[in-house]
Amino acid sequence: MSTGTRTRTRTRTTYPLRAEWAKFATLRPLWTTPFLAVALSAGITAAAQAAYGSTDTSLTEDPMEGLYYGLNFGQVAVACLGVLLIGQEYASGTLATSLAAVPDRLRFYRAKLLLGTGLGLAVGLVTVGCQLAATAATVGLDLSAPGTARALAAGVLYHPLLLVLCLALTTVLRNQTAALGLLSPAVFLGTTALAAVPGVREAARFLPDRAGQYALRLADTPGAPYGHTTGLLLMAAWAALAALAGLRTLRRKDAHA
Repeated sequence: MSTGTRTRTRTRTTYPLRAEWAKFATLRPLWTTPFLAVALSAGITAAAQAAYGSTDTSLTEDPMEGLYYGLNFGQVAVACLGVLLIGQEYASGTLATSLAAVPDRLRFYRAKLLLGTGLGLAVGLVTVGCQLAATAATVGLDLSAPGTARALAAGVLYHPLLLVLCLALTTVLRNQTAALGLLSPAVFLGTTALAAVPGVREAARFLPDRAGQYALRLADTPGAPYGHTTGLLLMAAWAALAALAGLRTLRRKDAHA
């Protein structure tokens, strides 16, 4: 392959990603949301551990329950970031302009997913690091306990998987308002409420966020139909299916919502 051909191939690959980064860096609702996600997850974990970590056994029986306590709140901001990465283009009507600049919809969508994955990993790494520091400074944490490394790695990976899932489902819905209205409460309350309903509890365990959060724990749940690592793989499978559905929608539908 000639130098000129390699350069053109590299340009076709990197240009959409640079364009997506430029949109992210210049739109305040986008670049401030990751900071909000970290602040909520790490801040609420620190506050809960400092206030109740030494007395509330639910935060210490499984150490990861306390460490990831703030994730219940911070994950909403992660979900919103996934929605906003493409939803704001549907809301503002600029998707057609973006596709005019990058006519290949696969390249355009791949750049969205790559950016979302990178942002999710960054948020996950910073969040888990801050939660570790907060827990170590308050109630302490035995990092040599069996399963700790797996649970910490799952905590990092949970963020990009959730972000990609929400980005892809927003592409399927093709409407930012609908996506925010459905996904944010579903992540915060919906599947947790379903898990408490008799007769629905077993099926709810296979929903993406419930499966992913099971991977964050050290203790086994009696009657769980899969293991901790399988839970994370289930969440990854949901994210992959959603990504494929989003690509299909983007290819088949007009750019206008």
